[in-house]
Amino acid sequence: MSLVAYPIDPALDALPFDHGDKPTLRFVTCGSVDDGKSTLVGRLLYDSKMLLDDQLSALQSESKVAGTTGGDLDFALLVDGLQAEREQGITIDVAYRFFATQRRRFIVADTPGHEQYTRNMATGASHADLAVVLIDARKGVITQTRRHSHILGLLGVRHVVLAVNKMDLVGFDADRFTAITLEYQALAAQLGIADVQCIPVVARDGDNIFAPSPRLPWYVGPTIMDHLEMVDVSGDVGGRPLRLCVQWVNRPDAEFRGFSGRIASGTVQRGDAINVQPSGRTSRVTGILTASGEQDRATAGDSVTLTLDDEIDISRGDVLTAGPAPLISDQLAADLVWFDDNAMLPGRRYVLKCGASSTGAVISTLKHRVAIDTMEHEAATTLTTNEIGRVNLSLDRPLVCDAYRDNRDLGSFILIDALSHRTAAAGMIDFSLRRANNIRWHTLDVDKSMRARLKQQRPCVLWFTGLSGAGKSSIANLVDKRLSAVGRHTTLLDGDNLRHGINRDLGFSNEARIENIRRVAEIAKLFVDSGMIVLASLISPFRSERAMARSLVAAGEFIEIHVATPLAECERRDPKGFYQRARARELPNFTGIDQPYETPETPEISIDTSSVAVEAACEQIVLYLRENRYLE
Repeated sequence: MSLVAYPIDPALDALPFDHGDKPTLRFVTCGSVDDGKSTLVGRLLYDSKMLLDDQLSALQSESKVAGTTGGDLDFALLVDGLQAEREQGITIDVAYRFFATQRRRFIVADTPGHEQYTRNMATGASHADLAVVLIDARKGVITQTRRHSHILGLLGVRHVVLAVNKMDLVGFDADRFTAITLEYQALAAQLGIADVQCIPVVARDGDNIFAPSPRLPWYVGPTIMDHLEMVDVSGDVGGRPLRLCVQWVNRPDAEFRGFSGRIASGTVQRGDAINVQPSGRTSRVTGILTASGEQDRATAGDSVTLTLDDEIDISRGDVLTAGPAPLISDQLAADLVWFDDNAMLPGRRYVLKCGASSTGAVISTLKHRVAIDTMEHEAATTLTTNEIGRVNLSLDRPLVCDAYRDNRDLGSFILIDALSHRTAAAGMIDFSLRRANNIRWHTLDVDKSMRARLKQQRPCVLWFTGLSGAGKSSIANLVDKRLSAVGRHTTLLDGDNLRHGINRDLGFSNEARIENIRRVAEIAKLFVDSGMIVLASLISPFRSERAMARSLVAAGEFIEIHVATPLAECERRDPKGFYQRARARELPNFTGIDQPYETPETPEISIDTSSVAVEAACEQIVLYLRENRYLE
């Protein structure tokens, strides 16, 4: 699909008002498909006199060709600039538009209503002070209305304009408007949204947009623009504790060293004492540099470079703070909005990015999923696209953060799939799990290198992966026997054997397989720390979990051995009768039949036992260990 943008952004230097220091309101429009979001934004631009003559002429021409209003001006075309959006009559990407009145400046994010593009709606709402939620008067509050409103609640948007649109199609019925507003206000109360202004509108015709509508005489409240101009969304961000995420260490020459970033909250002045987190070191601010030059003071929202009195170690991702300390934890409770087409799987490894800091993260527990229709919490084992849930996160290292309700910048994060690099989810931190602050790593005097010298070998993990029946256990058993015969200290972790003991509580769902691999990988790491050569023989079908196992040990200590016997040969052998049962649908979730096996992309060793004997495969592996000095 071709996404061709039309040049429709207004020229900012030709705006009709002198904007000066007018306050700026950032708001987002949301709601379901065809509720009239883009039409409302286009009408606001039109009625605020923000269109230049050539834009108005282009709108008139395009309305005749691509419009959906029978030749009249189609205001949605002012923001639906992608060719695909015009072809389908829907919004796909977030469209940002600027306009102004004599009282205020506005930046509006017009977001898509289609469920498939919920992730784009969350992006547009993430920096909004207010949301205009549109509802089609004929449909009322529907599932997508609830989903978008729940996301607004999670993102801390506490001011909502409920625009009940298309009132002309219900005969301007006051009772219908009242019923919708009562239902939505009950929903908003559940979500903690306290300020809801309900306004009946006809966005296409401009009713109650800028001027009161004579067709709605029973409504006596403000118009959309009256409310947007007057609503107070100010928060005391500047009065909160100082938080500045270091994005860049500014070192233009040997004489200057500054720390650059945007102040997320609080105020900083020359001479202030600051703390550097997570190290806990302290210093004083000696200079505040901005694009306008050196300043004595800066506040929330300012981009600055700070110079300090002491030469202390500060890197990108560190946080400069003052006042009450932020959370510093590697165990967090958070709310997630799942974006990825691949389902969330507890135990799977992701990259968590918060501010300028990144770290590995595992979703250790899914506490509950939100049933959008009822807003109830329900038990679940996974989240799929656009679902919302509460999770516990386990991080590779302590993260400097705040609860999202206290600080949007340090309380929000995204999860990134470590293999595909897609954004998998957006999250909002609620609190640090108490146990995270009560556990300390105990340093031991006898370490891995000392144990390896005693055993006269280089510890490592030989990770055998492949389909059932490929020959993993046979090869691993023979390698174990050969290494033991020459005096090497080894241990063999066989997947089937482990399921009789430590993994006996696990099944064969994707979630259970991930936990199975996590446990085996942690056990293998302990054996490597004791100086052992570990042989792990498991199907381990997912690349991400094999990557997780590799990440637990040092570089060069993980040797992936793909026993690459083809499925047809494995099924022909079928030593345990599993393939026959799986084909008969007696054995669900069987890898290779109704569950995928993700082939290793760059294994250290690849062996096809349909053409290589087990003994030859053993020799190949032992030779690899000798050539790479694992058997010293």
